[in-house]
Amino acid sequence: MMQSYTIVTGASCGIGYEIAKLFAKDKNNLILVARNEEKLNEIKKDFEQKYKINVIVIRLDLSVDNDVDYLYEYVEKNKIVVDNLINNAGIGNFGEFYKADCTKDLDMIKLNVYSLTKLMKLFLPNMIKRNKGGILNVASTAAFGVGPMMSVYYATKSYVLSLTESVSAEVKGTNVKIAAICPGPVDTGFQGKAGVKKAKIAKGYMMKADEVARDAYKKYNKGKTIIIPGYKNKVLVQSFRFLPRKVIGMAALRLNK
Repeated sequence: MMQSYTIVTGASCGIGYEIAKLFAKDKNNLILVARNEEKLNEIKKDFEQKYKINVIVIRLDLSVDNDVDYLYEYVEKNKIVVDNLINNAGIGNFGEFYKADCTKDLDMIKLNVYSLTKLMKLFLPNMIKRNKGGILNVASTAAFGVGPMMSVYYATKSYVLSLTESVSAEVKGTNVKIAAICPGPVDTGFQGKAGVKKAKIAKGYMMKADEVARDAYKKYNKGKTIIIPGYKNKVLVQSFRFLPRKVIGMAALRLNK
C-alpha cells in the first residue's frame, strides 16, 4: 500500500522545523530535507517517539539541480504519495548589489526560485491527478516591497509570491491548495547566514518561528492563498498599497542600512 507523506524542505530549524512539528502532531508522515543530517536525525527520533509517525530523513542541497531530481526520484521509486510539499528552504544575502558576492546571489536564485519552481513542477501534477494535496511556499513581506541592500533576495520572494498566486488561480475548482506564507523578520538563524546584523529596535519587531508556523498551518489548512502572520506585518503590507514604490524603496534603504 502506498503511504502518504508531507515533504518539508529546510526542516532542520526555524520555520521549517516548526511547520514539520505541526504536521507531525496531526499524524502526518514526514520527509525532512536539509543539509544538516545530524540535526534531521535528532528530529526524526523525537517525532517518531512522540507522535508515532514515520519520518524519512534525506540530506540534500536543493541549490544543486541533481539533488532536486534525487528527491523526486526517491519518492517515485518508493511509491510514496506526497500530500503536502512545504517549500521552506531558502537563503538571503545582504549588501549593495554591485558589492554583494555574485556567487552567493546566484546560488540564492537557484534555491529560492529555480529549485522551488522545479519542485512544484515535479510534485503538482500527481496532486492534480489525485485531486488532493497542497503546496505551501515560504515567501516574505519582502515580496510586496522594494529591497535596497537585499535586492536579489527581495526579487526572489516577489517571484515566489507571484508564482503562488498564479498557480493558485489555475487550480481553483480542484481540491489542491497552493499557498504562500509571507512573514516579516523571524527570530531564526536566517539573518546571521545572510550577513544581516539586526539593530536593537529591529529585534522588537521579530516574530518567533513557532508563531509564524502556527498561523501558516492554520490558514493553509483552511485554503487561504496569501498568509501574512502578525498584525504589524499586515499593516506594513497594506501600507505598500498607498505609497509610491520610490518612497518604499528609500524607506527600505534607510531601514536595511
